[in-house]
Amino acid sequence: MSPPYSYILAEDEPLLARALAKQLGDHWPSAHCAAIAANGADALKLAEQYSPDVAFLDVRMPQLDGLEVARQLCLQDHPPLIVFVTAYDAYALDAFETAAIDYLLKPVEVARLVKCIERLSQQLSRAGKEDSAGDMATRIAHLLGSGARGKERLRFVRAGAGITVKLIPVKDVLWFEAQDKYITVATREGDSIIRMPLRELLEQLDEDTFWQVHRGTVVNSQHIELAKRDELGHLSLALKGRKEVIAVSRQFAHLFKQM
Repeated sequence: MSPPYSYILAEDEPLLARALAKQLGDHWPSAHCAAIAANGADALKLAEQYSPDVAFLDVRMPQLDGLEVARQLCLQDHPPLIVFVTAYDAYALDAFETAAIDYLLKPVEVARLVKCIERLSQQLSRAGKEDSAGDMATRIAHLLGSGARGKERLRFVRAGAGITVKLIPVKDVLWFEAQDKYITVATREGDSIIRMPLRELLEQLDEDTFWQVHRGTVVNSQHIELAKRDELGHLSLALKGRKEVIAVSRQFAHLFKQM
């Protein structure tokens, strides 16, 4: 007899997709994986083809991101329950918690996944499962549709520091400095590392607060202590709580005319 529930996975990194599929197979034997999508567009096609009970959606995917996929799934007559999977726990967390059944952080921890499965099983086992899915879809449509959600701003970054991982409030960040595929997150307490393209980070920051001052450097304007020019006219910044000097390229020097 086939398991009573089905789900699809949407994840553009094959290793992560296989790892999550294995974890779900190990810890949720009453459900089976109907299909795995490598991008948002494929996720919509597979959802239409298999009518899964649950959709595990990566937030950042090619073609369509997880939020857009969720929005379109809401238009189905019987939308699946949604679980967002993300490496950025600060990204629209309020919306995730309100609109989705759950969200999981990468790499997915077994204990956290088990809790998610318990929540899904409770929802699916209810007599009014279709109503629950419909209510969830309504909440997603309200939050994600026609401009209601607005432009989300990053509130926390999940960064590595040695062998630990910690949440850093964005308001406490002095500057971000990009190098290769990594970004250094500088605070008064020290530096941490995140893996994210600078362009992607900039899309999530408040441009009125975070100013790009160099090709790979973004500073928190609220923590600027002073701006100084040397004899050659080169501009540099001092930020509160750190001794380092942050260089400002000529391209962005106009930001400091009033300082």
